[in-house]
Amino acid sequence: MKFSTIHLKVLSILFWSALFIGCTSDRSVKNSSKPNTYEQLVSFFQDWRSFVKPTLENGVPDYSKEAMALKHRELGDWKARLLSFDTTGWPIPQQVDWHLVLAEMNGFDFEQRVVRPWERDPAFYIWFYSSPSDVPEREGPNIFGAVDLQLLPLVMTDSLAVAMAQQLDLAPKVYEQAKINLTGKARDLWVTGTRSIKENVAELNDYADAVEKNYPGLAASARNASAATLDFHTWLEGKVDEKNESSGVGKESYTWNLKNVHLLPLTWEEERIILERELYRSHSELRFTEHRNRKLPRLQKANDAAAYNKLITDGVNEFMAFMDKEEFITVKDYMKPALMAQVRPFVPTEGLRGFFDEVDHRDPMPMRAHMFHWIDKAAETAEPTESPIRRKPLLYNIFDSRAEGLATAMEELVRNAGLLQNRQRAKELIYIMLAQRCARGLGGLYQHSGEMTFEEATKYASKWVPWGLLPADGGTIQHEEQFYIQQPGYGSSYVVGKVLIDQLIAEYARQKEAAGLNFVVREFMDDLFHRGNIPVSLLYWEMTGDRSMLDKALN
Repeated sequence: MKFSTIHLKVLSILFWSALFIGCTSDRSVKNSSKPNTYEQLVSFFQDWRSFVKPTLENGVPDYSKEAMALKHRELGDWKARLLSFDTTGWPIPQQVDWHLVLAEMNGFDFEQRVVRPWERDPAFYIWFYSSPSDVPEREGPNIFGAVDLQLLPLVMTDSLAVAMAQQLDLAPKVYEQAKINLTGKARDLWVTGTRSIKENVAELNDYADAVEKNYPGLAASARNASAATLDFHTWLEGKVDEKNESSGVGKESYTWNLKNVHLLPLTWEEERIILERELYRSHSELRFTEHRNRKLPRLQKANDAAAYNKLITDGVNEFMAFMDKEEFITVKDYMKPALMAQVRPFVPTEGLRGFFDEVDHRDPMPMRAHMFHWIDKAAETAEPTESPIRRKPLLYNIFDSRAEGLATAMEELVRNAGLLQNRQRAKELIYIMLAQRCARGLGGLYQHSGEMTFEEATKYASKWVPWGLLPADGGTIQHEEQFYIQQPGYGSSYVVGKVLIDQLIAEYARQKEAAGLNFVVREFMDDLFHRGNIPVSLLYWEMTGDRSMLDKALN
């Protein structure tokens, strides 16, 4: 399950054994009074989040078949309690929060019935993450309790180093349990998950090298964890020939997940139609934009670190100045540092880089728009939402249509607002970025329908991305298509979320016009931004008073 980004403090991440002693499900079923206040919902939500954490055996989360079955049997009691709430007269935002809790319960059910990552996906057992995620919760199903550097204090201390070392020392026990639990036959999940485990070996060794001088004990634990991870990788490789089943969940289950977990008013087939339409539009827009730009010099890649760093730094400054001057959104002090902190390093190698490096080394603006992700992330701390429920990142990536959808939408929204007026060639990159997200998403859809294997999906995506910027064997598409087979619905969320946000803009503006008012971009963006990372169907209800998008999802 995906629990690492519940954003517990460091000691609750690293010493959760003590915190969970005595935590049972008794609280989940004994309250027979009918709740009717929002405060009761908040309390119920807190109990729910305690329940979904796995039980611990000697500090190791228990994902055994028996433990998971027990958890799943108790879900009915939890859902009955939630459905007993009387929300009559609650303001829309509070009703929305009720639906968020229900969506998490459906996500728990879907993961238990269909996805079962502890049984089917070796990558689920990764025990160490060094790189940050650009969305509220780390993407995909991840084991609870993994050492995740993005959740820990930036300043290392002796006590933190000891705690991290103790957690890393659990790696051998984690993998012992994994060898028992991993009974699934899904071939592509097994092959790509085995690769991820091998990559984690190097990640742990690199971290050990980084902390060796100041924290040798932590470094030793990281190296021991790396050795255990390598042993686990060897075991996985020895089992690969036994795996001969599709990794996809099928169209019916995929659609159920879209509607009941992610609250999207779409089916697998409707998503395919949307992504194909946007793919073909992106190609058409690109080719005619190239024609318009045919007398202009083509974009050249920065060829040294100094040129690249200046390109990106100037780009961040220009982007933030535009947001402020053109009244696109209310600019806050934390926003620019959030973008500067995520500047990707210069890549000096010749030939093709990773897809996003290829974009950034040509022009900084397209990716600065998409990097709105990091402004979202900074706002979690600087300007948390009023709702206690929304302050905790939604489980099961329920936020994806808003988080990825808005980041993708931003690329065209800022272009339409005039950001690229003096960067005509950069518009070409906007359409290439859209094309690659459509192609990636379609690859994910076809993996889940069983129409493509993982390898076929990577080749399909590569085929439909212009300029050869997404090679099928490149790191970008290899890891994206792996992630999309791990987390049904995520690969399409970039483009589908963007399209639903377009629908929200249309209805919001229509209502303003009907009331004799102007559509004000900054007013709309501020409103959208501060409601948090929740499904677009719920934002649509809150911002327009119209719950038809949600009703279509639930019917």
